Amino acid sequence: MAQPLAELPDSLLMVRLQKGDTAAFDALYQRYGARLYGYFWRMLSQDKEKARDFTQQLFLKLIENQQRYDSKRSFSTWLFTLAANLVKNEYRRLERLQRNQQKLPRDHPTTELTHQQLDQPYWNEQLQKALQQLSPDHRQCFLLRHQEDRRIPEISAILGIPEGTVKSRLYYATRYLANQLARIKNT
Repeated sequence: MAQPLAELPDSLLMVRLQKGDTAAFDALYQRYGARLYGYFWRMLSQDKEKARDFTQQLFLKLIENQQRYDSKRSFSTWLFTLAANLVKNEYRRLERLQRNQQKLPRDHPTTELTHQQLDQPYWNEQLQKALQQLSPDHRQCFLLRHQEDRRIPEISAILGIPEGTVKSRLYYATRYLANQLARIKNT
């Protein structure tokens, strides 16, 4: 009796996808879609639409780059590497946009990017605000570790940085968040 797709390891699902099995793609999407949406939501200023778009874009990249996947590597590390690269590219795009807007004459109208605040308990709202104040590099390490439960070696592989850098970023991000939330608690 054949094992249900939902029970197959990620690497076998990718091998099946590489052989043209579209049901394997569906199983991977079911397994990772919500987690990646949450990752993008947190990394991209809690913008629901952008998180949805980036999730779709990531799974398109998965299809386009499926032959590049090496079944000897961890699939989730490979997938989150693709996701991290999408986020890095978006940050670069936003930096270029910001630089170009700064070059505009002051009397030229600019469009401010606004983000909907989700209705959630006060504490979670404050945590999210504090997360947004972190640098993108620190926030990315923090979210991969604490939202995605990635180990330090995996984060190192996903971001392409030394493990010591990951540890340092996690330390400073955690210390910053603790200070921010302590100040809120004491007010």
